[in-house]
Amino acid sequence: MAWHTKICQLALTFVYGQKAATGSSRPVRPGPATLAERIRPVPAVSRAVAILRALGRSAEPLGVKALADQLDIVPSTCLHILRVLVAEQLVRIDPSTRRYSLGNGLATLARAALARDPFPALAQPALDRLSQRWKVTAIGVEIVALEHMLVLAISRSEAPFRLHVDVGSRFPALISATGRLVAAFTQWPPGELEARFRKLRWQKAPGYRRWLGQVAEVRERGYSLDEGDYIAGVRLVAVPVFNAGGLLSHALVAAEMGESNSARARRGLIDDLLVQARTLSGALA
Repeated sequence: MAWHTKICQLALTFVYGQKAATGSSRPVRPGPATLAERIRPVPAVSRAVAILRALGRSAEPLGVKALADQLDIVPSTCLHILRVLVAEQLVRIDPSTRRYSLGNGLATLARAALARDPFPALAQPALDRLSQRWKVTAIGVEIVALEHMLVLAISRSEAPFRLHVDVGSRFPALISATGRLVAAFTQWPPGELEARFRKLRWQKAPGYRRWLGQVAEVRERGYSLDEGDYIAGVRLVAVPVFNAGGLLSHALVAAEMGESNSARARRGLIDDLLVQARTLSGALA
């Protein structure tokens, strides 16, 4: 039931967008201060979402104690939340084992959300063309603030190289080539950026100053490269897609083995990605 878990993961992602004043040529997403003014803690909701995400991550159904221990929730509170989620068909219970798994209600929500989001359907043909033409794994992701990026569409070529990623996969927002896009085309306090950067896990981590220099280059040239920093031996190229408000909302990413393609072919791939991204930005406007 991998498809069920993946589509349910999509239902758990919440997206915001707001135009912010900036001196740059493009609007940017709001920073932490703006979010703090808009979000107030609601423990019951946070715990319910944590339970859903834990069930989505688990390959096996989980009991109340396992969930409560994993999430540091009082077992009785966990049970009450699960009962409500079962009643709403977001979670199902196996009566014979008293273990819980994600319910079909989440798949219904995810389908409704995807039906309202034009990006996956618009991006898929472009990704298919890119993967076949350049023998790369082509990926369309959504940028969710400074929290994470979410894979919404993917196309794999016939090349022997395979990247272990699927629709619904989530990654830290500042990681790899796409992360440099996020840093380049959004506005966040330097302290916040550095704090989040320090938590990232790379196979060959760039120093923070070097990374900031790369971010500046991305802002200048309009695309991002990761030459084996995130995954050794893998080159990732990312280009930005902007929504109707001119905000960075999505990205197109191409992944290939580091030794693949000549410099000329690599330039062709980058140019093709930029063309596809501009087309998508226009379609989303």
